[in-house]
Amino acid sequence: MLTTSELTPATAVLDEVCAAGEPWMGLVKKGRIFRILDLEGNQAVDTLFYNAHDPEERYSAVDTIQRQRSLYLTTGSVLHSTEGKPMLTIVADTCGRHDTLGGACAAESNTVRYALDKRAMHSCRDNFMHALAHCDCAQHRNMTKRDITANINFFMNVPVTFDGALNFADGISSPGKYVEMRAEMDVIVLVSNCPQLNNPCNAYNPTPVRMLVWETQV
Repeated sequence: MLTTSELTPATAVLDEVCAAGEPWMGLVKKGRIFRILDLEGNQAVDTLFYNAHDPEERYSAVDTIQRQRSLYLTTGSVLHSTEGKPMLTIVADTCGRHDTLGGACAAESNTVRYALDKRAMHSCRDNFMHALAHCDCAQHRNMTKRDITANINFFMNVPVTFDGALNFADGISSPGKYVEMRAEMDVIVLVSNCPQLNNPCNAYNPTPVRMLVWETQV
């Protein structure tokens, strides 16, 4: 469901740009509002969430899909953890649909889906690994590659066919579209601003996205 927000960047306590094809990691405290803004359109943003006090509890695609009774996320969707607890609630969404099934690209999947010579291309798994190795909020909680699990793909269009296959289709986002979430617990956010060049999830041209956080919702 398409809904807009009254929050403005001028009042944000955090306002950062994640460069095209790069990772981003940060802490969003309970009650704060977190927005991902697609600056140039058609940019997939692979995202994982963790309980900031116990990263063993993290976003669960299975629990979220089951409780929402939907494969896609939009306004009103509640992202649930592996403990069945609400982690975040989508409170505004100007794109309208976000993927829960497509996963994150990796050297192995690029090889299988595209060609052997694609193995060396930069991937979302590389981004996740880099952030876990270099970001303080990951290192202080002893997070490693074993913490990389099934992710959300914000702004990504992955229709499911009648025979159960996934189709990586053209995006439905455009410049300035955003998704906004209220944190229901203190969460660590791990993002790969997808560098994929082999399918249309980024319009074959990865672009930057903007991350904003507000103290409370107006």
